[in-house]
Amino acid sequence: MFQRVLICTDFSDGLHRLTHFVSSLALAGMKQIVFLHAVPLWEKGIIPRADTEKIEQAQTRLAKSVGESPTDVEVKIEVQSGKPVEIILKVAQIYQSQLIILGSQSRSLLTEKLVGSTMADLSHKTTIPLLVLRPQLISTYTSEELTLRCQHLFRSLLLPYNDTQAANYLVQQVKQLAQQQSDRYLQQCKLCWVLEDTGRREVPKKILPQQAGQILSQIKADLEKVDLQVETEVREGHCVTQILEAATMADISAIAVSSGTIGKLQEWLVSSFAAELLRYSWYPVLFFPPQRG
Repeated sequence: MFQRVLICTDFSDGLHRLTHFVSSLALAGMKQIVFLHAVPLWEKGIIPRADTEKIEQAQTRLAKSVGESPTDVEVKIEVQSGKPVEIILKVAQIYQSQLIILGSQSRSLLTEKLVGSTMADLSHKTTIPLLVLRPQLISTYTSEELTLRCQHLFRSLLLPYNDTQAANYLVQQVKQLAQQQSDRYLQQCKLCWVLEDTGRREVPKKILPQQAGQILSQIKADLEKVDLQVETEVREGHCVTQILEAATMADISAIAVSSGTIGKLQEWLVSSFAAELLRYSWYPVLFFPPQRG
């Protein structure tokens, strides 16, 4: 699955707790784990410079938490000073990371537009998948609960589907992960197609539930060829609401999505489904940025 993973923490997102769960993350297929903390530049002087004191404090804090690691897992600690997104991209390239894990506070579209979002910025500067975890969720798990969560980060995925280019790209990415995994870290997925309910009788649906079901059946058959257990469901209503409801009832590990508009101008004009899901979902979200080319 994902063997080389970069975990980014600002110490307020709860992700630094994962330093205590390296053994459990290894059971999810991780062979190399890099814990990264970005320290803001010290700007009290005329020229901004690295804040060596805070860098040293963060390095000590992370090193103390990691302690003894399993011999089959390479654990690295990186603390650098500068802009978070630039540092994340640089460190991910150095270690050839296959997955970036980061936290994301719930925020409105307007707030995100004004102050920015690390995840939104990363999403159109890298092709590396991003696993976005809600800090409140990680912070409230007991050690026993977090042990299990780390072991089964990707065991069961919910895939929102609507026959768009982004949805088909998402399916192909999940299929590729299943084909390439060395063990059955990813075992199940559920395909859920939500037909938007316009509430207006004079506006016909572009696709009928039966047609959607037939398309999902074809995709199910294709994914089952790579040893995945697959369920399908067609719902009607508001996309984000229905997907979150489906997630609640499906016993899933994460919701997988892809989008080409997060953090771009068109997303400020018409908020994308993926962006809304990232704002409102308490479930982990596995985001696949579109390929550049």
